[in-house]
Amino acid sequence: MEHWQWQEPGTAWRGIGVYHITLTVPSREPLLGTLVMPENNPSLARIERTALGNAVVDELYVMCRHYPAIRILQFCLMPDHLHAVIHVTQVMGTSIRSVVRGYWQGVKKLGRAYTLSLSAEAHPLSLSAELNSAVTNEGGYPFPVFTERPFIRPLSRRGQLKTMIHYVQMNPQRLAIKRLHPGFFRVQKDIEIGGRRYDGVGNAALLMEKAFDTVHVRSTMVKAAEHGEDLPLRNYMNSRVLQARKGVVMVSPFISPQEKRVMQVLLQEQHPFVLLADNGFRDYYKPADFLFDACAAGRVLILSPWPYDERKRHITRADCVALNAMAEEICNSLNVTETFEPQ
Repeated sequence: MEHWQWQEPGTAWRGIGVYHITLTVPSREPLLGTLVMPENNPSLARIERTALGNAVVDELYVMCRHYPAIRILQFCLMPDHLHAVIHVTQVMGTSIRSVVRGYWQGVKKLGRAYTLSLSAEAHPLSLSAELNSAVTNEGGYPFPVFTERPFIRPLSRRGQLKTMIHYVQMNPQRLAIKRLHPGFFRVQKDIEIGGRRYDGVGNAALLMEKAFDTVHVRSTMVKAAEHGEDLPLRNYMNSRVLQARKGVVMVSPFISPQEKRVMQVLLQEQHPFVLLADNGFRDYYKPADFLFDACAAGRVLILSPWPYDERKRHITRADCVALNAMAEEICNSLNVTETFEPQ
């Protein structure tokens, strides 16, 4: 992938940069395509486009012809939304927001034509033939199409572009996995543990296991390791993995780099764990790439004590302290102490 730069000084939203765009059918009707999964194998999943889906993709290339500075790095059409990663290669006279808004307006016209054709039961669908009447007729559609503004996200951090391209490429496979394991990807409300309520995604049956323990690397261990006394830190991290190998379910927000390394081992060795998240779950939430397969296999439960906040970007120290305390609270509440009655 060639080098790219994010927002030259004084050219915010008009300068060189890479953006992730999402366009969604608000009704979530599968108007753009159909998921096809041969032999129920998610790795073979693909999307067969409808006429509207083909037109939405064509409109993406029309946008690029109008603005030669824009290149499409990756796109994926799904049954009810479109993902695209675009590269603005030089400073433009207009902002990328205006460009994408123009694309959205064009797609809205196609959606109106599509809904009119459904009303008239006109098959095969000819979008171009219906377009003029569709633009002047604002009522009577079976359902609204593309009424939400597109989501535009600048990609500015190292590694973000590669991650996003992989995310877009894998969308059909993820949808197929969700169809095969719907329960593990549905947001579950009001899971009560120790008097506190959480929302969760994943395998809630993990809470029925008999042994739980936390992963909480203390700052004193890290500071000691920085001064050459790394044995306590190494022993602690190793003890978390050894406990997991014995069947103990680890519970943690996995915030620090050392805790994340423990989580990577748990994922590699396929041990179950509970992850505490600092933000809740939006509609149609999907776990991050590194968690997705483990979630589908029932090895992960993600819990959040807080509702979803779209403005939240970074975890605070107060959040870290609270989540680590909740991990302790969960373990204390769930651990089973066996008692034996005298014979």
